[in-house]
Amino acid sequence: MVRRTKEEAEETRLQILDAAERIFHDKGVSRTALADIATAAGVSRGAIYWHFQNKVELFQALIDRLRLPLEDLAQASESDVEPNPLGRLRELLIRVLQRVEQDPQCRRVSEILQHKCEYTDDLGDLRQKMQTFHLECDQRIEKSLRNAVNKGQLPATLNCQRAAFSLHAYIDGLQAHWLLCPQQHSLAEQAESLVDALLDMLRSSPALRDA
Repeated sequence: MVRRTKEEAEETRLQILDAAERIFHDKGVSRTALADIATAAGVSRGAIYWHFQNKVELFQALIDRLRLPLEDLAQASESDVEPNPLGRLRELLIRVLQRVEQDPQCRRVSEILQHKCEYTDDLGDLRQKMQTFHLECDQRIEKSLRNAVNKGQLPATLNCQRAAFSLHAYIDGLQAHWLLCPQQHSLAEQAESLVDALLDMLRSSPALRDA
């Protein structure tokens, strides 16, 4: 009975997340009320509050769900015992770009993040949470790059902090641009070439070296 109750609670949580994803995508984050999500999910507002304190926490859960399938690759690129951290990072970045086009759920959440997430007063600390999320990403990328430097896969003089910032902006920009103009080209088909161009920059650009 307890197991069934836990399963039902998890099913309800997933229903709420799926509904929030659809409504955020249709209306934007700031114009979506928890009542809208409750109606779309077929649950009460009390059920939402059982799982999430507020709309910001619900939004964070959508981001976490988006990141989870790639977490093993991210951790591998950061691991000191990984013999090929740059290869794992390359695989991770390629999959990030491919999923935006090939995975409908990933595409919806990416569109919300890039184009339908407004930092209005009623969302409280959403902007701060997103800043923390981006800084964490930069730090994890920097760790992966330092790992690749230590393994001799990138130049010893690479400024890893600057390179991480550049890498994050490059991937983020590719996603934002494609989501606005998906008819221009296939991001999934060009993912490998686009990531390899980025890695070439890390290996060769004098502007990314320590003085």
